[in-house]
Amino acid sequence: MSVRPILRWPDPKLRLKAAPVTAFDADLRALADDLRDTMRAAPGIGITGPHIGVMARVVVLELSEASGVRVYVNPVVEWTSPEQTRHPEGSVSMPGVTEEVERPARVRIAYQDLDGAARVEEADGLLAVCHQHEIDQLDGIFWLHRLSRLKRERVIKRFEKLGRA
Repeated sequence: MSVRPILRWPDPKLRLKAAPVTAFDADLRALADDLRDTMRAAPGIGITGPHIGVMARVVVLELSEASGVRVYVNPVVEWTSPEQTRHPEGSVSMPGVTEEVERPARVRIAYQDLDGAARVEEADGLLAVCHQHEIDQLDGIFWLHRLSRLKRERVIKRFEKLGRA
């Protein structure tokens, strides 16, 4: 469909909670297509409605070509493992910087597909990290806020330096 502009940190919209999707129609499918195209152009492996200023609970992931594009509507984390893992994270809204974030190693999420059908998915590894990262974004929690104050300040300085370069 089309590549849309991505909101850049510190846009205040990135701190807003996205609204649940209630209409499973052609407009939702078009949004999912635009999110996919925007994510690929960024480039990134995950994107949400809020990243492009659309405050709807929609996530698009594409961890690899082999895994394909996955669309999650109204996702929520139902369960997290007590085991933790660390993985580098970043954002299409803050390109060029990453930092390790500690999160539960496994998750179970509930969501709807593009037709509105209820689904449940369990994940570990990178997929579990992405689910938590993107659902945080839908809840208005930007990934930086999962870092210690010191690490967050360092990431912000690196990002600001990139902007001046």
